Amino acid sequence: MGVTKANQFTVAQNRKAELYKALGHPARIAIIEFIIQQNSCVCGDIVDELPLSQSTISQHLAALKNVGIIKGDITGVKTCYCIDDKVWDELDSISKLFVNSYSEKNKCC
Repeated sequence: MGVTKANQFTVAQNRKAELYKALGHPARIAIIEFIIQQNSCVCGDIVDELPLSQSTISQHLAALKNVGIIKGDITGVKTCYCIDDKVWDELDSISKLFVNSYSEKNKCC
């Protein structure tokens, strides 16, 4: 396993990278879009909506949950997932600041 140099970057830069990495797969985007469209917690329906196996979806859910974008509550044998509002607001704020930090005045080419 390679040596990480994450400690050479700011906490904010590492957090951005962590969140964007979690969003860096189309299946994860599809999962988030599905949860948002449901406008409620989702329990088990995700497998019926995506062309992926249960185990693959579980891995993507775990990646999203590990960074906090989604949260899951265990109800009996099912886990219900929803967007974590606090982390979603953090992602929104980080993204706006990041994108808005560029100005066409600074255009180099």
